[in-house]
Amino acid sequence: MLLDVKNDNGDSFCPSICAGVSIGDRRIARPLCREFSTQALRARLGLRCANIPSPPTMGKIIFYEGRNFQGRHWECNSDCMDTFRHFKCCNSIRVTGGHWVAYEKPYFMGYQYILGQGEYPDFNCWMGFNNCIRSCQMFSPHRGAFRMKIFNRPDMSGHAMEFMDDCPNVYERFRFRDIFSCNILEGFWVFYEHPNYKGRQYFLRPGEYRACGDWGCHNPMVGSFKRMRSGL
Repeated sequence: MLLDVKNDNGDSFCPSICAGVSIGDRRIARPLCREFSTQALRARLGLRCANIPSPPTMGKIIFYEGRNFQGRHWECNSDCMDTFRHFKCCNSIRVTGGHWVAYEKPYFMGYQYILGQGEYPDFNCWMGFNNCIRSCQMFSPHRGAFRMKIFNRPDMSGHAMEFMDDCPNVYERFRFRDIFSCNILEGFWVFYEHPNYKGRQYFLRPGEYRACGDWGCHNPMVGSFKRMRSGL
């Protein structure tokens, strides 16, 4: 059954595949309901409804089936929920504009890969776990300030600390290895599973994340994080 929900502006959206809900002047990043949680979590990264493309921008990403930009390729300049009809595997990528989040699975699910402008001659260059890319989303670089608050307990409780810059080692500054919840106040951020920006990646946009599952992670361990900005 498809639910028709309206936000504060009277616009309809689908809770199964749409972005987080705005309540007053706060953006809630948590999925709307348990049965739709995974897909809603992925789709909240920028789409009001998953079949509506992002506004036109100057960004472009090119996916190649072969390493070193060889073989069949496909150019993309907007969000794509399922890339399978365009290419079967991805072994190199060239980004000529914009910031992109590529996903291992369709509908913005699976491993996440944060891609800035540049060339990636093989999937190891974007810290890929395999050569499978099945969906992608683009985001314009954030031009303002960056600020977020992290917590060592769920529901934004326990020990808290505010950050405005990159952190190559969370434990050295936060004194905890786990981040159970966070509040992204300004800018886009990227969490990494291990220190020095290694391991699994998680993209976070402004909003409240009351549990690590809200940013697509089953393990609260975060080793490092950085701001998503030009030159990432």
